[in-house]
Amino acid sequence: MATLIKNLRNNRQIVFDTGKFDDWCVYVVESNGVKKAPFDSTYFHDLHIISQQYQNNKVYNDFVAIYDLTGKSVSPTVIALIDNIVVSYNLDHQVLIEQWFAVLYAGMIAEENKTNAILKKRVKRLGMHQVLVLGMPANEAAKFSYGKKWRDLDAIMRPYGF
Repeated sequence: MATLIKNLRNNRQIVFDTGKFDDWCVYVVESNGVKKAPFDSTYFHDLHIISQQYQNNKVYNDFVAIYDLTGKSVSPTVIALIDNIVVSYNLDHQVLIEQWFAVLYAGMIAEENKTNAILKKRVKRLGMHQVLVLGMPANEAAKFSYGKKWRDLDAIMRPYGF
């Protein structure tokens, strides 16, 4: 049974539901009930495009504000933060910002709850940092950590402060 994370202003929902490996799969549910698990490369790309319209790493810094408050369960405080962040964007960006920040938030919660995950939510931050700060292509960042040992990824993250 799906667990609601957030109702979106575009009549979609972000939910946890059963996936291939566990019950922490994040889905975007369309208004007609069709659900899809979003790809990291998709939201990395969209957020990169949006970030080019703003100064001072706005998209990345807004993501980090959500990251800093993310734990093992959904928090009304973080949902409210996402809503407050969304209205700071131009109208034509608000739908995607809300959707992808909610997806990232849910994805970080999922990472925090994975039994054998060592790096937890830090993996999402690495991808966002690579795309939004370092300028790595979204597809490359989305696959960057595949097959790498956690110690190697940890060594990459530490100099960035996360």
